[in-house]
Amino acid sequence: MYKGIAASPGIVIGPAYVISKKVSQVNRIDIPQAKIDAEVARMQSAVEITKADICAIKERIVHDIGSAEAEIFNAYLMLLSDPTFVGKAEEIIRKELVNTEYALQMVLKNYAEFSNRISDSYLKERSRDINSLVDKIIHNLEESGGKDANAPADKYIIIAQDLSPADTADMNKDNVMGFVTEMGGATSHTAIVARSLELPAVVGVRDITNTAKTGDMVILDGEKGIVVVNPNPKILAAYKEERKKFILKLRMLKRLKSLDTLTVDRHKIELTANIEFPEEIAVVQENNAEGVGLFRTEFIYINKSNLPSEEEQFESYKMVVQKMNPKPVTLRTLDIGGDKFLPYFKIAPEQNPFLGLRAIRLTMANINMFKLQLRAILRASAFGKVKIMFPMITVPEELDEAKKILEEVKADLKRKEVKFDPNIKVGCMIEVPAAAIMADELARRVDFFSIGTNDLIQYTVAADRGNESVSYLYDPLNPAVLKLIKMIADSAHRANIKVSVCGEMAGAPHLAFLLIGLGIDELSVSPSSILSVKKLIRSILFKDALETADAALKEERGSLIKDMILTKLNQLLYVKEKGDKK
Repeated sequence: MYKGIAASPGIVIGPAYVISKKVSQVNRIDIPQAKIDAEVARMQSAVEITKADICAIKERIVHDIGSAEAEIFNAYLMLLSDPTFVGKAEEIIRKELVNTEYALQMVLKNYAEFSNRISDSYLKERSRDINSLVDKIIHNLEESGGKDANAPADKYIIIAQDLSPADTADMNKDNVMGFVTEMGGATSHTAIVARSLELPAVVGVRDITNTAKTGDMVILDGEKGIVVVNPNPKILAAYKEERKKFILKLRMLKRLKSLDTLTVDRHKIELTANIEFPEEIAVVQENNAEGVGLFRTEFIYINKSNLPSEEEQFESYKMVVQKMNPKPVTLRTLDIGGDKFLPYFKIAPEQNPFLGLRAIRLTMANINMFKLQLRAILRASAFGKVKIMFPMITVPEELDEAKKILEEVKADLKRKEVKFDPNIKVGCMIEVPAAAIMADELARRVDFFSIGTNDLIQYTVAADRGNESVSYLYDPLNPAVLKLIKMIADSAHRANIKVSVCGEMAGAPHLAFLLIGLGIDELSVSPSSILSVKKLIRSILFKDALETADAALKEERGSLIKDMILTKLNQLLYVKEKGDKK
């Protein structure tokens, strides 16, 4: 049994098809000066063939699934035209008089060294995109390949070291039941394509290609991130039952898509989605979210060799806003720093980067960059319902300054007769205890609050959420965290503004139940969690959530609070199911 990262939900059982990664032996070959132009032309030809391959896959995805999912391949096409990628390879060929394959490997090595210095999963995944492109170009240089002749004729589960989004999109769903990879994360482009294709997937499973063999019986659980190779009869029988339950659960959840997000006693909760990429809008729409509660704008900065232009940002934001119109889209301004940084944007080394120049602090220290993004967001607001949200506000002065800069940008656009929504809603994220304590003062300055529980927990308990040594302290049910959430919600309501939660807490049904009781008006969750959270909301009484939250606030231990919530939910859902059957 292997434990990996749940990348795309679903349970499938079938034979394995293990794809061994063929590592191309790339040697340095010296090229005479007289043949350098021909070598560059050889590289450019392979790049053009690769572009054509990706365009063909993109067109097929547009036809089979939709244009939003196909947008993911634009990142590949952008990289193939990026001077720091293909252009850098050409520079190495001309300067060092070497072959294309070697030059591409040198570019890849530089990206890999950069990737190894960072912990941010999104940036690491972009490094994998570069790796995939280099493989494709070298494959086209060799003028070999084609479909794998060893692929089984019947249905199978692919097990591979790694798969690119193009590999995933190229899969024949009539044969491929799902896939397992040793590399990758839940935010990878490959995982997003898998979810769009509704292919169950587990990624990040170490060393499985060294032990599993083609033909082995495999259980793939894309909900829990579990893979079982050659299960015993007892486990196999249990998972066959689990698969039946999952299919039934999926059918039942899909019936909720068109229903309102109301508790049994008719209390309304807004249910919106968190997204990182424009391509995720298709899943948001499929699950009928009431809007985008958090659009992380970092994606457009990360796939670039330099700061994106206003026009590039505007086009990306506009696409999402138009697709969601008339539902709202909340765009969070750039949130880098901490463990997220950009290769072309230099931040001085800091002893405590999570306590340093990050998020709103960094953007306000770089006014021109900040104004550029605000202009793009404001222009996009002319095409739908947009909200602006400032991350990591700590003191009222920061919020006042950010709003002042926003007003300056508005005035400039107005002078130039550029269309935007003059009444655009402005909110701030509450992610640090200082902001929670000053919530009354902050609430008077904004149109809404959004609680980023991931950071709020981290800063409240002084425990890095990525550090396993102190993970026992990182508890969403820590009584101090719950008291702060209650304080924030009460402050928002006193100022007649709404408060949402966009952290991981909102996507866990038992925690969503507690958040509703603490006074949260909106839950913004990952697109794949929308229907399961909606089911929870439609199964409870608001008064029960209030009573449970009130009892939780009197407890001193997170473990006891968890037991209390689960016990209460089991009672409520059991009674409801009995009533439904009657």
